[in-house]
Amino acid sequence: MVRAVVVNRDQGLAGQQAEVLRAGGYEVELCGGPLHEPCPVLDSLPCSLVDRADVLVYDAWIAGSSDGGRQLIADLRETYADLPVVLTSVDRSLDWVETEGPHRVTPLVGTPTPEELLAAVEAAIADQGMAV
Repeated sequence: MVRAVVVNRDQGLAGQQAEVLRAGGYEVELCGGPLHEPCPVLDSLPCSLVDRADVLVYDAWIAGSSDGGRQLIADLRETYADLPVVLTSVDRSLDWVETEGPHRVTPLVGTPTPEELLAAVEAAIADQGMAV
C-alpha cells in the first residue's frame, strides 16, 4: 500500500485530506509541521515520518510564511530528492514554486476537490517515477 504523509497547519483540513487519500487506497500519516512540533528537515536531518512515506502532501504555508515554506520545501527536496511532493494551498504570491528540476513539486491552487487531490498525488508519483 502506498503511504502518504499529509503535513498541514490546519488539523481539520489535514484530516479531510487524509480521509480522501484513505478512501483512494492510501495509507496516511499526519504531521502538524514545524509550527506545531519539531521539524528535523529544517536542520537538514532525516524525518522518521518522511522516511516511511511514498508521497508527501505539504501545505505551502506550513512554515508560517512564504519564505519559510520556500526554505522548508527546498530543504525537503535536498534531503528527499526522490520523494514526490504535492504542494497544497498554492497561490500567486508563491513565486518560488517549481514544477521542473530538482526542487519540483506538483502544485494545487487553493483548496482542492477530492478528485483534484487524488489526481495530483497520482501525477506526482508518476512524475517522480519517470525522473529517477
